[in-house]
Amino acid sequence: MDIKKLQALLALKKVSNLGDSSIKKLIREVGSAEEVLKEKPSNLLKIDGIGKVKIKDIYNPDHYKAAESELRFVEENSINCLVYDEVEYPEKLKHCIDSPVVMFGSGNIDLKNKKIVSIVGTRQVTSYGVQFCEELIETLAPIDPVIISGFAYGVDITAQRAAVKNNLQTIGCLAHGLNQIYPKVHKKYVAQIEENGGFFTDFWSTDTFDRKNFLGRNRIIAGLSEATIVIESADKGGSLVTADIANSYNRDVFAVPGRAYDPYSKGCNMLIKTQKAHMLTSAADLIYMLNWELDQKEQPVVQKKLFVELDEHEKKVYNFLNNNGKEVLDIIALQCNIPTFKVASVLLNMELKGVVKPLPGKLFEAI
Repeated sequence: MDIKKLQALLALKKVSNLGDSSIKKLIREVGSAEEVLKEKPSNLLKIDGIGKVKIKDIYNPDHYKAAESELRFVEENSINCLVYDEVEYPEKLKHCIDSPVVMFGSGNIDLKNKKIVSIVGTRQVTSYGVQFCEELIETLAPIDPVIISGFAYGVDITAQRAAVKNNLQTIGCLAHGLNQIYPKVHKKYVAQIEENGGFFTDFWSTDTFDRKNFLGRNRIIAGLSEATIVIESADKGGSLVTADIANSYNRDVFAVPGRAYDPYSKGCNMLIKTQKAHMLTSAADLIYMLNWELDQKEQPVVQKKLFVELDEHEKKVYNFLNNNGKEVLDIIALQCNIPTFKVASVLLNMELKGVVKPLPGKLFEAI
C-alpha cells in the first residue's frame, strides 16, 4: 500500500465540496492525488467542471492531519483500504463514475470471478418477503453467489442471514465508519459475516450514523453487483433509490411482485409496471435473465451418471422429462405438482448431478 498516495486521497476526500467523480477528474488531469494538492489554484480552475467552490479549502492543512489520524485507525484495526485505480478494488465498482476513491473493508472478502447480486427491501418485511428471500437464496446456493445488502432491519438482514445459513459469502455495506455497527442489535451477526464475507464502507471512523449517509451507501450496494433485487418496498424508500442507481449504472434490476393493495408491494409493482425492473418470481428467472445457466465456464460437464441418487422430487421431474421431452419450468411444476420455487431448486440440483440440462427459452431436458 502506497501510504503517501492513500493519505493524499483521503485528504482530498475531506475537501468539503469535492466529490469522488471530481477527485478522479482532477487526478486524470494533473497526474496524482499528491500533485493535485500541490498544484496552483489557477491551473486547477482551468479543468472543466472544477470551479472555485469545489476547491475553496483544498489546501487546508487540517485535511492532511485528519487523513493521518484515519490511517492510524485503519492500521490499528487491520482494515483494508481499497483504492479505485488498483487491482484489489472491486471490478464492477470500477465502472461507476461516482464510486468511492477509497473504500474501507473488513473480514474475508473475495469477489474475484464471483457472481454477485444485491438484495434490498423494506425494513418492515412481511412473512411473504422473508419466505421468498430465504427460498431464493437457498435455490441459488449451488451457484455460489455473493450476496450484497445494507445490513439493516428487514429484507437486508434476512438476506444476509440466509446467505450465512447456506455458506455463501455475504457483504454488508454500511452507512457509517467501521468503528461502529448500526443497528446495534445486529452486532451478534458481525463475526459470522466476517468469517465468510465482511463489510464495506467509504465513511470514516469519525462519521457517525446519519440517515443522509444512506444515498452514499446505496451506490456501493448497486455498484458492486451485476443485479439488484428488490424483495418488498413501499411506494417510496431507499430500496427504490438503490434500484434507480442500479439502472443508472446499466445493471439489471429485479422486483418481486405482490398484491396490488399490499403496502410493501407497491414499490415493486411500480418498478415492474414502469419497466424499471424485471419481474422476479423464482430463482430460475434470475438465472435465465443473467444468462448464468448459459455460462459455459461455470457449468459442470453434463453427462449422464450411472447409479446417481435422486430424491423423490427429482425422480418425479426426471420421469416427466424422460417421458415427455423438453419442457419449460412452469409446466414441469404444474405437471409434477411441485411449487415453482421448489422445481427451480430441484432442476438446478439435477443439472449438477448431470441428469438434466437447460436449453434456451427456459426449457429443460432429461439426459
